[in-house]
Amino acid sequence: MERLRSILTRIDGKGYKAYKDLTGEYRFPHFQLFVDYVQGDPFASPSRIRVRIPSARISWKPEWMASTFRRTALEDWFVRKWVRQLDRSAPRVSGTGKSGLIAIDRPGQAILQRTAVVVTPEWLEARLHIGLPARGRTVMGKAATEMLCIVLPQCVQQVATLSEADLRAIEQRMCLVDNQQAIRQAMRERGWVAFVADGAILPRESGISDRPLRGEQVIPFAAPPSLRQTVPVPHGESISGMAIPRGITLIVGGGYHGKSTLLQAMERGVYNHIEGDGREYVLTDPDTVKVRAEDGRRVERVNISPFINQLPLMRDTARFSTENASGSTSQAANIMESLEMGCRCLLIDEDTSATNFMIRDARMQALVAKGKEPITPFIDKVRQLYEEKGVSSVLVIGGSGDYFDVADLVIMMDQYLPHDVTAKAKEIAGNQQSGRVREGGANFGEITARSPLAKGLEADRKGREKAEAKGRHAILYGTQAVDLSASEQLVDTSQTRAIALMMRWIGERADGRASLRQLIEAGLKEVEAHGLDVLSPFRGKHPGDLALPRKYEIAQAINRLRSLHVKGGDKG
Repeated sequence: MERLRSILTRIDGKGYKAYKDLTGEYRFPHFQLFVDYVQGDPFASPSRIRVRIPSARISWKPEWMASTFRRTALEDWFVRKWVRQLDRSAPRVSGTGKSGLIAIDRPGQAILQRTAVVVTPEWLEARLHIGLPARGRTVMGKAATEMLCIVLPQCVQQVATLSEADLRAIEQRMCLVDNQQAIRQAMRERGWVAFVADGAILPRESGISDRPLRGEQVIPFAAPPSLRQTVPVPHGESISGMAIPRGITLIVGGGYHGKSTLLQAMERGVYNHIEGDGREYVLTDPDTVKVRAEDGRRVERVNISPFINQLPLMRDTARFSTENASGSTSQAANIMESLEMGCRCLLIDEDTSATNFMIRDARMQALVAKGKEPITPFIDKVRQLYEEKGVSSVLVIGGSGDYFDVADLVIMMDQYLPHDVTAKAKEIAGNQQSGRVREGGANFGEITARSPLAKGLEADRKGREKAEAKGRHAILYGTQAVDLSASEQLVDTSQTRAIALMMRWIGERADGRASLRQLIEAGLKEVEAHGLDVLSPFRGKHPGDLALPRKYEIAQAINRLRSLHVKGGDKG
């Protein structure tokens, strides 16, 4: 620490690049400080430091790290404590650029594996970003000394000291994730694709906030008696809620009665959520993918023939490519790409779907003969998809009762509460025949694997590799902007950063032989074995702003590269 003070005193008043002398390791009384990267300008990306605290200093319990999901939950808890502490203690420095900033990657409502805090049996390491103080482009040595030698140690002291309230909060977190895992295990054993607990709060504050809506008018979720199931959990009383079984489920009801809100809660249920979120026990099969229409996206040699065939000019739909997909072709491609990656459940909202992809009613069939219509609507494939491929579907349907014919379960949302109306829907379907003729053949069709080529995954930009997130729904990859606005299950910008780096990792290994799924799963196995640090150019130093993405969102990013080139693979 004294060496650090000495350097800061020596460079006080010098040009900003003199801060580079700080790079290195420093020992404080109760922790180590690593200065891994020093920004070259006060307006540049902040400097990166790590704080490593010996586990003996914190006195945590070994059982908090007894499993991967417990360790992830513990790291997430400490990230949030760092956020709270820095919000209270960060210095107010009057300077240029990012002067005085001390920050850590700020999590949302989901509990994700991330790199901001890493816990081992020996130590806890926090990866922070700091803005070294400057007046103009001149070093402010005294202000930097206060930041690094006074404020930072005080923050470490507060984070490392676990109060009785902290210990109770950590135990509560451990109980929560144990219960979440128990419910997920029950879901696998009992054949459910989703579970929504009684008392869950599904609505969010707003369209730009993932926090729960508060107020007297918020209606807690309550399962209909016919769908209520009870799951024993390790901590506390058994948890009851609505279980959605494998198969084809419709969510119906009038506008503004909560159909899409329920579906949105289910799409986020692939992740565990923190206490107080309202969706702690809204859990979904982790291989669930939300799909929608996406006009204008590029499609590269995707087999969309189960849905679209006999295009004009004899265009091949078993290896379909386009630079500007329509609503129907984009939705078909999104489904087939998800199946290619191993999806086991699809979530589809009628509001964000192409109408001609979802349904073709009897009157339209009578007017436009099948020989003139290349699209086989989803209604004619959804049953085959489940029976032949084992892929379930949950659909929000507000305008087409024809889907009653193919549904296993129909849930009606009425004033934000669910009702099982399956029997009534089937009675209506029996009494009022739709008159539709089933289209698309007796079988679903083939799911085709594709193998990416290295030339389409180059990240070169003016002689340097460039792969970085630009917010949660955009990646700058080389010279290309990758639009992920349709990837509705991305919940954190740090996931998007990890996806950008995974794309580069895959690009280095793409040889036209390994399939896209094989490459992505190999990359995730590397992460499982060595942590997310394995993806970072700052490996071993400071990859402090990454969070674990799913394979589906990684594939979505790669499939939206306009430079992507693939070879067709085996059918399966």
